[in-house]
Amino acid sequence: MRIATYNVNGVNGRLDTLLAWLEETRPDVVCLQELKAPEEKFPETALRRAGYEAVWHGQSRWNGVAILARGRRPIETRRGLPGDRGDIQSRYVEAAVNGVLVASLYAPNGNPQPGPKFEFKTAWLARLEQHAESLLATGQPVVLAGDFNIIPEPRDVYAPERWLDDALFHPNVRAAYARLLAQGWTDALRTRFPDERVYTFWKYWRGALERDAGLRIDHLLLSPAAAPRLRDAGVDRAFRARAGASDHAAVWVELAEA
Repeated sequence: MRIATYNVNGVNGRLDTLLAWLEETRPDVVCLQELKAPEEKFPETALRRAGYEAVWHGQSRWNGVAILARGRRPIETRRGLPGDRGDIQSRYVEAAVNGVLVASLYAPNGNPQPGPKFEFKTAWLARLEQHAESLLATGQPVVLAGDFNIIPEPRDVYAPERWLDDALFHPNVRAAYARLLAQGWTDALRTRFPDERVYTFWKYWRGALERDAGLRIDHLLLSPAAAPRLRDAGVDRAFRARAGASDHAAVWVELAEA
């Protein structure tokens, strides 16, 4: 079972690239972020023609998350994180697919910090921690996948000294990620590549991709019931180099069947 996460940076503007990636890699489940499309503009028909059913949580111009499943419809179990009724941003959706609970999340960027955007980010991450703990309590196989907008460690960024004042690398944000791991979640990509620099995002400018000046901010976290099933993980970097592609690459895991 291949589960992928992909910040598409505009699902309609980059639909051709997304469809080509789906055709060539054929993941079973896909978590999309940064749809930048309202509910009614989500390309459900095009994705269905490609063999994928979907649930999505859209928002005009910003944010937006979705879960796709090949040959079956995901069963939506939640949209939006609990804990703040005033939060109207489309950043979280959750669904059951073939016995696995999958969440697609798009955490706030948080810049500039300090300021209200950073405060919203830290509060959002605190809500994520609480909800993640409740998911672990179910004992079910769960995958938290998406753009966390967190650089967990210095080795997860090409020049850490340049990111010390950035919300993605702030000590409080990194501590929130560490607390998720301490709950019992497994960082799939770091488990697969324990000693290597692995990036998932490269800016468009100054030849960042060619220089491999990247960041690792897209993650797949596996619950204790899912982690023993991990067989492989990787980054589809080749698609990042294609014309018109997102500045993120898709990240994937392969889980053994239960």
